Amino acid sequence: MGYKTDFARVQGLGTAGDGAHHWWLHRISAVAMIPLTLLFIFPFARTLGNGYEAMIATYSNFGHALVAVLFFLVGFWHLAMGLQVVIEDYVPHKPTRVVLLLGNTLFNGALAVAGILAVATILFRA
Repeated sequence: MGYKTDFARVQGLGTAGDGAHHWWLHRISAVAMIPLTLLFIFPFARTLGNGYEAMIATYSNFGHALVAVLFFLVGFWHLAMGLQVVIEDYVPHKPTRVVLLLGNTLFNGALAVAGILAVATILFRA
């Protein structure tokens, strides 16, 4: 039997304290996606059906390319954070959870890089 108080016995044994930070980042990225989605969708929708040249002309503009890159970065980051929460909450087996979290990070990172490289290729070749 020790002489520690209840507080001293549990101090340092609780949560890592990362949950609130993750929650705020997810909300901030969600709010950032609202204008980014609108700024990305309207030029993209305007060029749909007009052929390859119209798409190249649209994303040769630095402003449209920058919005597309930000859309991919924030969008896939937001998706990765959301899937991370789902995996952490609903996958009970720790080794499976670790593999899924790694796959989530790699998959979303690869998609973001692919989108950014596609936009950069259009921007710098035109």
